[in-house]
Amino acid sequence: MHLLLPCRRCPPPVTIARQFHSTTQVSMRGRPFKAPKVDHEDMEQHLEPDLGLDAPVAEHLMYRQQRQTLNYMRLMEHEVPKLVAFRKPFIPPTSSTPLVIRSVDFAGEQHPLTAKRTVVIPIAHLPLRNEVAIQRAKLLAGVRWTPDPPRDSGIPADEDVAKHGFIKISCEDFPRANMNLKWISDTVDKLVREANIEDETLYERLPLDTRHLDAKMRKARKGDHVRGRGGLRPSLKDFPADWLPKRQQDVIPSILTSQ
Repeated sequence: MHLLLPCRRCPPPVTIARQFHSTTQVSMRGRPFKAPKVDHEDMEQHLEPDLGLDAPVAEHLMYRQQRQTLNYMRLMEHEVPKLVAFRKPFIPPTSSTPLVIRSVDFAGEQHPLTAKRTVVIPIAHLPLRNEVAIQRAKLLAGVRWTPDPPRDSGIPADEDVAKHGFIKISCEDFPRANMNLKWISDTVDKLVREANIEDETLYERLPLDTRHLDAKMRKARKGDHVRGRGGLRPSLKDFPADWLPKRQQDVIPSILTSQ
């Protein structure tokens, strides 16, 4: 019997081959670990003998502190006496150098406060001609005048120096320190020049404005802010004479003479 249609060829069989790869760590994972054989006698030859003389950490820290102390004591013994060659006698400031300049430094770091300059001036050291000029200088200084030296001024509260009080002026408006100091110096010269004017006598009758001192005492709250303390106790001298009542011995004779 013959086939009417031609027969197709059968495709070849497909074979799939898979290859598995494993690293050394994976292959060694299941095997037990075996330490190498070491001869203990050879190891003891390379170790230092333990004599039991080593100290704990706290003792080593104490030794280091003692060494630092001894180092400073040696410096005091051998180096400090050499500073005698640079010794200078103390000369107190005179009337020719009445200014005390204070500045702030941050060990070389940039800071806006390093350009600030503060000057403290005893009024007793200023070239003022008389008591009227001294009173005028206090009035012109305003709130910058204080009877006691500021704490950060470095000026002792001597009777001669603190006789007329102190003036404190600060400036930080300019970018450089010498510019701020120059402005303060010009302001002090202008203050002295205005205080020594001889034509005006109006300042003789004006009292000092001490409200800033009273506010400072109230803010400190150390007891001086209470009324009647710290020299604030009122008396009859504080009232004008026209406001005081007349005495009875002066009133009776005036009544008899009128009758």
